[in-house]
Amino acid sequence: MPHDTATTSIATGIIVVKTGILILGGLITYFSWKAYRKTGTGALRALALGFGIITLGALLGGTLDFILGVDLATGILIDAILTFVGFAVITYSLYAD
Repeated sequence: MPHDTATTSIATGIIVVKTGILILGGLITYFSWKAYRKTGTGALRALALGFGIITLGALLGGTLDFILGVDLATGILIDAILTFVGFAVITYSLYAD
């Protein structure tokens, strides 16, 4: 599947959105972890871990392509895998006691 080089405005948009995801995901992870530390509830620990994994996926998906020069499709695949795993952990946290 061929892909064209992103224009400057598209690349800037991706960087802005990925930065927003990193900031918001980091905040959600932090507050979830803080709540876990306060209550000791395993479900909140799993929730924090799930959001941390998703945030890590967004970070790696963006940096692998732009900074390390990894193929765009590979970066998207890594992002998608970590998002999938993160959502699986979050789903588990909703059923954990």
